[in-house]
Amino acid sequence: MKKLLILIFGFLFGLTNAQNNEKSLLWKISGKGLSQPSYLYGTIHITCDATLPSKVKEAMNKTNQLCLELDMDDSNMQVEMMSSMMMKNGVTMQSLATAEDFKIVDEFLKKNLGFSAQLLNTVKPFMVSAMLYPKMMDCPMQSVEAELMKISSEQNETTIGLETVTEQLNVFDAIPYQDQMDELVKTAKSDLVRDSKELKEMLELYKSEDIQAMVEFTKNSDNAMTSKFDNELLNNRNQNWITRIEKIAKENPTFFGVGVAHLGGELGVINLLRKYGFTVEPVH
Repeated sequence: MKKLLILIFGFLFGLTNAQNNEKSLLWKISGKGLSQPSYLYGTIHITCDATLPSKVKEAMNKTNQLCLELDMDDSNMQVEMMSSMMMKNGVTMQSLATAEDFKIVDEFLKKNLGFSAQLLNTVKPFMVSAMLYPKMMDCPMQSVEAELMKISSEQNETTIGLETVTEQLNVFDAIPYQDQMDELVKTAKSDLVRDSKELKEMLELYKSEDIQAMVEFTKNSDNAMTSKFDNELLNNRNQNWITRIEKIAKENPTFFGVGVAHLGGELGVINLLRKYGFTVEPVH
């Protein structure tokens, strides 16, 4: 179940803005009454190499707890996730596609997941697409979040979350099911070629820590899930996080790890924290 959540939010990799174009994924948060700094790190949820830079490990040594987008150890996670997977109001994937396209998706899912589209008919298409990520990679899938959690555990520290599974998955009721299905149809028709190519390019950009290059890439993405729905996937959630980050950081020096997509831009976490009175500086 945790692996599926990592796959799902792998989609949230990539909308940033030129405003924060320093080549760094690690940022120091200070000021506004903090007794000690906290740190903010842009993660990528799926990768071939999740090795953490030494500066990240040093920052974790300076903090007392880890805060990810979700508390991956939450005992209610599985229940919350299962209750949020299905489309509402009786909508099905079959009702969102032509008979010809649904047949293409059906054959594609049988080939790549071993499940028919009929079996997954009421599942949100976005979540079905997320299940395909391992097929897009030419390496064993790793997770930056998993590495952060490993270090946190070794340090006997607590891991907490900025939001609940339900809060995250409600995003995919705000994004029209039709748009989700249209993207799944595109994926099926390209037999993963389009998506695999884009994922490979994103992984290379992430390694460069070049936020501006990520911006240009995602602006031109053919996938509407990264180019069309930034308010639903990113901006609204970022604004909800700021007071939560303040409360957590004031209670305890914290290492925050969130998808790199959330860092930059006018409504990104870095700029919002600055507007809220914090000093946020890149760590090189």
